[in-house]
Amino acid sequence: MSDRILVERIAVFAYHGLLAEETRLGQRFYVSLDCRLDLAPAGRSDDVARTVSYADLTEIVVRIATERRFALIEALAEAIAAEILEQHPPIIELRVRVDKPSAPVPAIIDGVAIEIVRTRETTR
Repeated sequence: MSDRILVERIAVFAYHGLLAEETRLGQRFYVSLDCRLDLAPAGRSDDVARTVSYADLTEIVVRIATERRFALIEALAEAIAAEILEQHPPIIELRVRVDKPSAPVPAIIDGVAIEIVRTRETTR
């Protein structure tokens, strides 16, 4: 499927990380979504009910990222992917990227990121 809904760099302030300072002070994270689904029905009908609302996708990301705490950003991405796939059956494949620009590593870096890809087959 080549049709995609992209939601890029949803900014959240949250308390994820391994270090005590990260869970106490918090930091900014960015989450990006790449959802693959058939957009033809929505395009032909001009009906939002025939697609997946990017507002709904954004709400899931913000809620999970701000209401739960994770030691690993990999776990944050998994939780986001699982809920999106559960709530939105038209999505057949989902890519979730979590950027952590202020990762506490002993080097000068712009940040770190992880990216996962989940399909309906890999979540069953």
